[in-house]
Amino acid sequence: MPFELGIFLGAKRYGGKSQKQKRALIFDIKKYRYQMFISDLAGMDIHEHQGDFKRAMRETRDWLANVSRRKMPSSPRIGRIYSYFLKDLPLIAKELEFHPADIPYVDFERIVVAWLRDTPGKL
Repeated sequence: MPFELGIFLGAKRYGGKSQKQKRALIFDIKKYRYQMFISDLAGMDIHEHQGDFKRAMRETRDWLANVSRRKMPSSPRIGRIYSYFLKDLPLIAKELEFHPADIPYVDFERIVVAWLRDTPGKL
């Protein structure tokens, strides 16, 4: 998503006070691959995920814990919670008459929030 990243970085640089305070986590499959097509990112801390979702999840969790300074569950625990959610998702989607792969974002967000609220015993 180079276009969206460019808009974000432009807003951060030229926007108002709230825009300047924004932080971004930038991922790529390989740490320096971006240099082939977008040299403007030189000097930024690009995170490498190597196509591994567990690594991306761990990097994201660690980044969020660092920038927010909030207490967060470990990445293994987040992975377990995600696995539980994925097992429940087909039934939830069926009840709402959605196909699991075609749930609109706003509905998906509500599903996740409700699931987290309603299943504390699994977490």
